[in-house]
Amino acid sequence: MALLIVGFGVLLLLLLMVKFKLDGFISLMLVSLIVGFLEGMPLDKITGSIYKGIGGQLNSLILILAFGAMLGKLLADSGAAQRIATTFIKMFGKKNVQWAMIVTSIIVGITMFFEAGFIVLFPIICTIAIDTGLPLMYVGLPAVIGLSTTHSFLPPHPGPAAVATIFGANMGHTLLLGLLIAIPAAIIVGIFYTRTNFVLSVKASIPAGLVTSKIFKEEEMPGFGISMFSALIPIVLMAASTMGDLVLAKKDPLLIYLHFFGAAPIALMLSVLISMVTLGTNRGKDITEVVSSMGASIKSIAMIILVIGAGGAFKQVIVDAGVGNAITELTKGLSVSPIVLSWGVAAILRIAVGSATVAITTASGIVLPLVQASGISPELMVLATSCGSIFASHVNDPGFWMFKEYFNIPVAQAIKVRTTYTCILSVLGLIGVLILHQFI
Repeated sequence: MALLIVGFGVLLLLLLMVKFKLDGFISLMLVSLIVGFLEGMPLDKITGSIYKGIGGQLNSLILILAFGAMLGKLLADSGAAQRIATTFIKMFGKKNVQWAMIVTSIIVGITMFFEAGFIVLFPIICTIAIDTGLPLMYVGLPAVIGLSTTHSFLPPHPGPAAVATIFGANMGHTLLLGLLIAIPAAIIVGIFYTRTNFVLSVKASIPAGLVTSKIFKEEEMPGFGISMFSALIPIVLMAASTMGDLVLAKKDPLLIYLHFFGAAPIALMLSVLISMVTLGTNRGKDITEVVSSMGASIKSIAMIILVIGAGGAFKQVIVDAGVGNAITELTKGLSVSPIVLSWGVAAILRIAVGSATVAITTASGIVLPLVQASGISPELMVLATSCGSIFASHVNDPGFWMFKEYFNIPVAQAIKVRTTYTCILSVLGLIGVLILHQFI
């Protein structure tokens, strides 16, 4: 009965979001209350569970999201993101422009949300397409795929970071394992898929009046070295912490410092503080201008934070109602891998609700007992759930409409290109997780 109530809750969530067009935050909060009531929880326990879930979910995650948004904004407003892109274009040359876009989007996308990275890179994509005479889709799609991959597979992005918190996974380990999957997947889809006649038959064009982001002049941009340094600080710090775990003794005093500076919130905070100087005041900007820009970046992720918090509430209600025990008992006799099951639950939710964030936070609550009982690396379970949450982007996904409008193509062609590439990425991610599971 407990599982049927959870199933009803998920269907109700879909109904509220798809039929009645309620946003993910309100829908998740309502469903959390209803599921808790139907499960027979006392009213005061329901609200207590919701508060606990929100607090536990956002805990350090809210710092990761906030500092990540600030760093992305600094990269964009300073011209550092454009400098990275234009430098790689020059390095790779016209014939290899797609490789340049993949490398650029992966570097920029590690710390910048998909939407922010898309807005920053699209004017550059248009400029490159005009200068080289290459089709807009040929130039731009590899960059979009790179951004989709990093946003979906890697912390500190909202989905993977939220699930890592729920599953108790190490953020640095998740990042490094995610890179092992994300980079090959981005190359396979971003280079080979984009060169097929299936994709090239879609004729994209630059939309009139839609590209409003600033294109920086050469003298306005910071140097390539300082741009790369600012973008990669958090990655280097988190990677150093993870490598320390692998090569140093557990009681080595150095590990204390590596863990402190390599913790995602601290690494990102240090990156922001350093970038305020390297990309801000050292570039002649007033500190008040820099701080104001960073404040604006937080406003853009407010709803994302609320949705993630509400997803934590739904998860906690499921756990406190004892549904986890029922799920564990039900799946004991199944021959399906917990990795595949986690991926499948997230994929189904993604198709239904459109929002990858809602899909991944809801799926993580449902499959949490599997993570605890399976003995499989929680980092791999994070990646499996994350990969499932990007499956089949279509008309109920805001990112789908951004893709359609910016590439100025009909809905049918947007489905043809974006829905297909998100399916391929998702499946490749699952295959990558299953391969890594053989060694971890």
